[in-house]
Parts: sequence; C-alpha cells; structure tokens
Amino acid sequence: MDYIMGILEAVIGLVNEMSPYLLLGFLLAGVMHAFIPDGWYAKYLSGNTMRSVVNAAVFGVPLPLCSCGVIPTAMSLRREGASKGAVVSFLIATPQTGVDSIFATYSLMGLPFAVVRPIVALFTAIIGGTFVNMGENGEIRSDGMDSSGHGHDASKECSEKKGLTFGDRCVEALKFGFVEMMEDIGKWLVVGLVVAGLITVLVPDSFFAIFKDNTLLSMLLVLCVSVPMYICATGSIPIAVALMMKGLTPGAALVMLMAGPACNVASILIINKVLGRKTLLLYLLAIISGAVGFGFVIDYLLPREWFTEWIISSHACCHDVAGWFEWTCTGLLILLLLNVVRMRLMHKSTCHCGCGHEGHCHCHGEADACGCADEACETHTYTVQGMNCNHCKANVEKAIRSVSGVETVTVDLPSGTVTVVGDDVSDDDVRNAVESIGYSVK
Repeated sequence: MDYIMGILEAVIGLVNEMSPYLLLGFLLAGVMHAFIPDGWYAKYLSGNTMRSVVNAAVFGVPLPLCSCGVIPTAMSLRREGASKGAVVSFLIATPQTGVDSIFATYSLMGLPFAVVRPIVALFTAIIGGTFVNMGENGEIRSDGMDSSGHGHDASKECSEKKGLTFGDRCVEALKFGFVEMMEDIGKWLVVGLVVAGLITVLVPDSFFAIFKDNTLLSMLLVLCVSVPMYICATGSIPIAVALMMKGLTPGAALVMLMAGPACNVASILIINKVLGRKTLLLYLLAIISGAVGFGFVIDYLLPREWFTEWIISSHACCHDVAGWFEWTCTGLLILLLLNVVRMRLMHKSTCHCGCGHEGHCHCHGEADACGCADEACETHTYTVQGMNCNHCKANVEKAIRSVSGVETVTVDLPSGTVTVVGDDVSDDDVRNAVESIGYSVK
C-alpha cells in the first residue's frame, strides 16, 4: 500500500508541474494546425538541396507529431516532391521535439534542457538529411534548384483550409489541440507518468552509481532500452527526470529524450520499406551519433549545474502544496483525458455506405439506402494496418482521395476499417496509394 501511495504522489506531483505547460503547448499546436496552410510545408522541401534539408528540419522542430504520426506525413511529403534528404531531416527533427514537448521539458527539466533539446534535433536532422542527399547523387546543391537544375513550383498549394473563416479556424485549433492531440498522445503521456512514478518509488537511489565513471556505458544502456520501444517526446520527459533523480547523467538523459521518440521498431520497418536500407542506416546513424555526441558535450563541456539544479529544486518542491492554478490545469487535463475515454466508449461503428450509425450498418450496401442518388455508387471496404493516431488517419484519407473515381473516404481509426464510396474505384490503386505512405492494406 505504501508503494502505491508513493507512486500516486510522484505522478500527481509531476502532473501538477507539467499541466499548465502541456495545455499551452496543445493550444499552440492547434493554432499551427489550423492557421498554417496544408501545402505550405511541402513546397519548400523539393530538390536535393541544402535548403530543402534545412527547411525540413526547421519546419519539423516545432510540429507536434509523434513518431507514428510523422511517418505517413513524411511519406506524403515524399509523394509531393520532397527529396529523400528532406524527408529524413523531417523524420529526425519532428518526433524528437515539438511546441508541446518544449514547454513540458521546461516545466520539469528547466530552461537549459528546453533550449538544448530543439537545437540537438535541428542539427541532427540537418546532418542526417545532408548525408542522405549526398548519397543519392554524390552532391548536394546549396541553391534552390534540384539535381536536374529545375526549381520547385511554389505556386502549387493545397486549398482545403482556404474556405474557413477565422472563427472556424479557432474552433479547429481547439479541436485539434485538445481533442485530437489528446487522442494521439494521451495514452503515452499517462504511460510515461506511471513509469516515472514506478522508477521514483521502486528504483534504488544509487542505481546509476555503478556507471558514475562510464558515461558511454550508461548512454548505451539507455539506447538499448529507448530505441526499440515507442514513446512520444512528451511522455519521455517524466521518465528522463525520474532516471536523473536516480543518478543518470544529464547527457544520458538527453540520449533518451532524443533517441526514444525518434526511433522505434515500427518506424524502422516502414523507413526500410519505403526509403530503403541505406537511407534507414543513415537515419539511425544520425540520430544515435547526434544524441550521444551532444550527450558528451553536456556531460563534459557544460556545467552540470545547468541541467541538475532545476530538477533537484523541482523535486524538493514536489512535496509542497500545489497552488489553485496548477490544480485547475491538472483538473482540466484530466477532463480532457476522460473525454478521450468517453469518445472511445461511445464510438460509433462506421456504416459500409460511409454514414455513421449506432451498431451495424443498416444500408446493406444498397446505394439508395444511404441516400446516394447514383445507382452506380460502389462501396469498397479495406482494413489498413499501422494507423495509430489522427495524423495517420488524415494521411490515409488524403492518399485514398487522390485515387481516380473516389467520392468519399471514411476511416475508422480504432478498427482500421476504411470505407470508400465511388464509381469504378480500383482496389490496386487504393492499395498502392496507401502502401506508398508506409501502411499495409487487406
């Protein structure tokens, strides 16, 4: 019983510290999603140029995408003309950080970590993308032209958001930030907090003392644990804090913060399938060498007090009574998490005709039953494997809409069922469109 109470106390203390910054980060993420045009990123990432690699890294650092959501987004950018180097740069920079995780990092780990984390993500992404582009054609141009000497047509822009009013965008920002993002990372945030609580209570305070004189060994241990498993940029923060309180060096903690969110078994398999083994090796090499290299810089070249004082003082303050503002933010965060649970429990099964009905489909595949005026209306149902978040869902919908003959696409995320309504839709075209962004179709 004492262990359970200790874990709850540790988790509540972490949540009270993180909740104000998490809510602010979610809000900013929603604003970015609603007010930045859909095609704005892709038009700056084409060509095997240094500019495309740098742009991809700069664009990717603030984006609030986890490692499962960034993969289909990056594959979509590839289909729209982004170079392999730009795609790899985007894949490295985006899951390692984001506006929400930057604020959360500041709340638990202090300003130095909050500043260093996006800088490491930026430089690691640029290095990885540059090597990939050089491997593609032996050189990388510094101008705005691709390897054939042609520039990217920046006039092509997606217009899905052009018809929205300012009020519509504000509603979309709130929906994305506090509903969709909570759906995507809420589970992993809770997992991270619980794991941090378990580490705080169950791991002996002197656990990492055996690695005190061997920073490299502790980093390798962290890599072995963090690389294969899935953990989002925000969920990794409380775990890193808990490990530092047990003696892990700041440099090794940085390795977990950077390598954990950027690498997992699923992303490794998809990158190998879509971009090739050579690109995958350069991707992993850039992430691991960047994280370890900057980890050594922190441990041996920068004052350790920059990275430990905040955590020590913050840990000491965890035993103090939180103020009304922190408790209000924590309460709001809990309500948002409960809303996700409510949505899952009240989930509506997707009708085969594309309509939403409670329970089973009532249309039985008949065109006139779903209100379709065209008797030639055809319904196709597929199972797409690998979708884990709303970003995955949006990218699958976008890919299938590009197929000739498709009129409507309905994706049911929990079951992976995709319902396509249209005339003369080719199953092979749908399969190719979905597999081109890294998923499998049945």
